[in-house]
Amino acid sequence: MNKRKFLKIVGGGAVFAAVAGGTGIAVIGSRKPKTALLPWQMAGSAYSEPRRRALSYALLAPNPHNRQPWLVDLSLEDKIILKADKDRMLPHTDPFNRQITIGLGCFLELLRMAGAEDGYRMEITEFPEGSNIKQLDERAIAEIVMVKDKKIQKDLLFAHVLERRSLKKPFDMDKEVESDILEMLKNVVNENIISGATNAPDMVRELRAITGEAMNIELITPRTYKESVDLFRIGAREVDANPDGIAFHGALFENLSALGMFTREEALDKKSTTYKGAISALMANIDSAMGYVWLVTETNTRLDQLNAGRDWLRINLAATGAGVGLHPLSQALQEYGEMEQIYARLHSYLDASNKTVQMLGRLGYASATPPVPRWMLEEKII
Repeated sequence: MNKRKFLKIVGGGAVFAAVAGGTGIAVIGSRKPKTALLPWQMAGSAYSEPRRRALSYALLAPNPHNRQPWLVDLSLEDKIILKADKDRMLPHTDPFNRQITIGLGCFLELLRMAGAEDGYRMEITEFPEGSNIKQLDERAIAEIVMVKDKKIQKDLLFAHVLERRSLKKPFDMDKEVESDILEMLKNVVNENIISGATNAPDMVRELRAITGEAMNIELITPRTYKESVDLFRIGAREVDANPDGIAFHGALFENLSALGMFTREEALDKKSTTYKGAISALMANIDSAMGYVWLVTETNTRLDQLNAGRDWLRINLAATGAGVGLHPLSQALQEYGEMEQIYARLHSYLDASNKTVQMLGRLGYASATPPVPRWMLEEKII
């Protein structure tokens, strides 16, 4: 321990790097998750049964806080019943389960695409037993029947599924997001949802300010910040044990954890280096936005939310195909008291005061990141 020294790291989400002379720390730092990333490798190839094969892709869909809020019932032949996992909600930052429903919409769209790849048309009935706009309940989100269809058209966006990421890192501020890419992203939507995008410097500055203020509100509000910290998975062992939530693994975080410098307690201590470093890194991401894309619905029904998820998945895949990073920023869209003023400000700025902004994301260019952990398909079948 007396050989340890700490190097301050600027950006990239790192607070300190620990350098030790002993081999023990080097071994700890080399740990990698053993099972948490397997679903990305197994998608499609590990399953021959059509439903499971399609589902193995669908579970790679983007979703809030990586909660993976889906459960599937396969007890009826040729049918998939999708339900919300009530243990995966975000009651403080997503009190009405709107963001969770959007994540389920992403899942459904990727399921549809995966079925088409194998020649199946997905006949989807959303909320067959109705729904509750206040809270998701035990009723089905959707019933899906797989029908063999030789004429089904494959979706070209499916080619980007395994490379898709939510790119949560600073973007290159010397590289603009081209206007033709913004137009392409706006036009890739399928569900009659209002889409918008911008790279105009004045709008980018204002949206940076709004999203930065929203992020700050979430961080200084104890219950909303703690909701995220409770979902930290620190180190490969924790990530393998619970491959959801917010994963921190790799040599840096393994060493910090081993030395007691990165813990949930440290993260909750607003005087700690961990807390200050986290804020600095998050704000660095927000301040490097080079463009934005958003989705708006005229109303805010459960079906609207599902459809927003479908189109968000399409935008994410299209951005991947164009080599552009996309990072969702949902803080200003959250529906709890402390966020009320910034929520109204964003809606007014996007000319959506009488509508609902369902998704907002920053755009830019950065190097690729690894995939995020996922539960194995078998853990999601009921």
